[in-house]
Amino acid sequence: MKINIICVGKVKEKYLREAIAEYTKRLSRYCTLNIIEVQDEKTPEHAPAAIEERIKEIEGKRILEKLPERALVIVLAIEGEMVNSEELAKKMSTFMQKSGELCFVIGGSLGLSPEVLKRADWKLSFSRMTFPHQLMRVILLEQIYRAFKINAHEPYHK
Repeated sequence: MKINIICVGKVKEKYLREAIAEYTKRLSRYCTLNIIEVQDEKTPEHAPAAIEERIKEIEGKRILEKLPERALVIVLAIEGEMVNSEELAKKMSTFMQKSGELCFVIGGSLGLSPEVLKRADWKLSFSRMTFPHQLMRVILLEQIYRAFKINAHEPYHK
């Protein structure tokens, strides 16, 4: 089983990098994990909507270039479907039966381009709230790890 996480930008904070490293290590029992970072675009303060759309388009092209052809694509989007951990585990299990490769996509601070959203096999929302995309990486990794534990019928704290 292969899991790709394509994300915009680099993680700058040491504590987040350490958490990502910990979940990467834990996940190595269950899958091959590949975190692919694409360059983010600088967004000027108070940028007009047209500039923001152009930035999403540029970042979106970078994401689309990195998507593996045969992978099922799950994008993190506020407008996506909200599920609990057990439902995510079930969905991941179903997807893994269809394809041995899942690709999660985390957009930049402005979100995802329409082209990336169209490519998605499933849109997943963790909340209607906005989270920093760097922190979202840790949250996603924890939930992927939890899903593997659930699917393996192994205990994990609640």
